[in-house]
Amino acid sequence: MTRKYFGTDGIRGTANTEPMTADVALRVGMAAGAEFITGDHRHRVVIGKDTRLSGYMLEPALTSGFVSVGMDVIIVGPLPTPAIAMLTRSLRADLGVMLSASHNPYHDNGIKFFGPDGYKLSDDVEAAIETRMENDVDATLAAPDHLGRARRLDDVVGRYTEFVKRTFPRGISLDGLKVVVDCANGAAYKVAPEVLWELGADVVPVGVEPDGFNINRGCGSTDTAFMCEQAVAHGADIGLALDGDADRLIVADEKGELVDGDQIMAVIAERLNRSGQLMGGGVVATVMSNLGLEKHLGSKGLELIRTQVGDRYVVEHMRANGYNLGGEQSGHIVLGDHATTGDGLIAGLQVLAAVVEDQGLASEVCRSFEPMPQLLKNVRVNGGDAMEDAHVKSAIADGEARLGSGGRLLIRKSGTEPVVRVMAEGEDAGLIDTVVGDIADAIAQAAGH
Repeated sequence: MTRKYFGTDGIRGTANTEPMTADVALRVGMAAGAEFITGDHRHRVVIGKDTRLSGYMLEPALTSGFVSVGMDVIIVGPLPTPAIAMLTRSLRADLGVMLSASHNPYHDNGIKFFGPDGYKLSDDVEAAIETRMENDVDATLAAPDHLGRARRLDDVVGRYTEFVKRTFPRGISLDGLKVVVDCANGAAYKVAPEVLWELGADVVPVGVEPDGFNINRGCGSTDTAFMCEQAVAHGADIGLALDGDADRLIVADEKGELVDGDQIMAVIAERLNRSGQLMGGGVVATVMSNLGLEKHLGSKGLELIRTQVGDRYVVEHMRANGYNLGGEQSGHIVLGDHATTGDGLIAGLQVLAAVVEDQGLASEVCRSFEPMPQLLKNVRVNGGDAMEDAHVKSAIADGEARLGSGGRLLIRKSGTEPVVRVMAEGEDAGLIDTVVGDIADAIAQAAGH
């Protein structure tokens, strides 16, 4: 079945434009509610959101959809995506929903779903929800005496704060460590500084003044210059940058130099391996992860397993094959012993634990390997299929031939944005730049730019 609404991470688009309209949110609430009402008990769904203005439109529409099919709604307000996954399990809810477009600008929004086990829904379940949306969704409407109810739950920030703190190793603290935390003016603007402070850190919070429009703007894990500048300006030991819904993490060392998701996975993998806690004999990552990570893990007797892009697919492989660590270069880090999805704050605590235990500088502890030259360019496309263009195909074939067996080329359509991502890596940085540039130019021309 061709997916009309769902992409690689739920439903996403520009607010108040199909599919991110109140009408679609209403219908997806009805369809998802009907899909998960199984039995005679009172069914419940947890709904959270980030700080985007459009959350005020989508939250009540979703609520109406769920209530109309007989599902009770628990509204928790702005909270990280992983907090919604945790609360879905903790509250024995049948479904969890997060309203967020993650790292995208404020004018986008999205709808992410979690099943009763706290894991993201499978492709098959998403397809079933789409089928209900496209067919007679009104047939699932509840009788007047079976409508659901909606209520707000207090102190959800406290619940998640204590949950996250319990993932930090016992016997150590963050006393004496100065930490800049950039919350991207997003969902973690309250909880992240609180967790770090309660664990003993000297906290410098930035990106904690959301106004509905400034989420991810000039801050956060996808615009890291501000976090790096603040880390140096405040003489911090380390900087942590989250994205709008706090499910990803990028780190800055004390020099203000970036540490990406691949380096973070290496740090955590080595720490867990030393203590005998790393399961599966390796790490699950995606096709985007650097070859340097793969070689580094191999030198430690560990394996790097690659999946398609999307932390959902990483988690699926982890669950099916007994791994407890996985993630993406972009900063989605999944620690299966603690969480069911990427959690930037929990990952950050694991990195901080490594810095404390090694008694070293972040620039030393967080740089386990030298990445191979890698370049990624995003080319915006507006409809059509530029990838079928003859000149694009020729540029790709030429690039593969020039890279040879010592390099890697990956071209894919984004599942969350109208762009084609062009990535190449190898030992020759100049060649990588040329190959990516040529292919990106060909795609742009084919797309009419």
